[in-house]
Amino acid sequence: MIKYVRSRDGENLLRDIVTVLGLDYINLDRVRVVYSYGAKSKAIARIWAVPKIVLETFNLEPLYVIELVSDRFSRLSNEDRIKVMIHEILHIPYKFSGGLRAHGRKVNSKEVNKLYKKYIKLKEKGS
Repeated sequence: MIKYVRSRDGENLLRDIVTVLGLDYINLDRVRVVYSYGAKSKAIARIWAVPKIVLETFNLEPLYVIELVSDRFSRLSNEDRIKVMIHEILHIPYKFSGGLRAHGRKVNSKEVNKLYKKYIKLKEKGS
């Protein structure tokens, strides 16, 4: 059985990346980060959006959960953790509409690397 535990360090990383990169379209109050334990997935991380029908039926604003597969994510270097988080963030559309962007033009390793370099440069500048 999979167990989910809220990740405060994951949420701090998310907040830092969003703030440093100026990704103001992301409402951090509506995104949670969790570690999953016991997942059989080959993924390192996944992003989940609450289905539109649920949001509309319960009159909720869009909600997202970034799942970090603990066994895999914990083995990554700090650089790779940041890149994985950036990758998951890229799945959130600019309108923060509750949908998810597919891999392709906006979600790919080129975009991840570009934002990672920008993030590191801005962090060094701020130090």
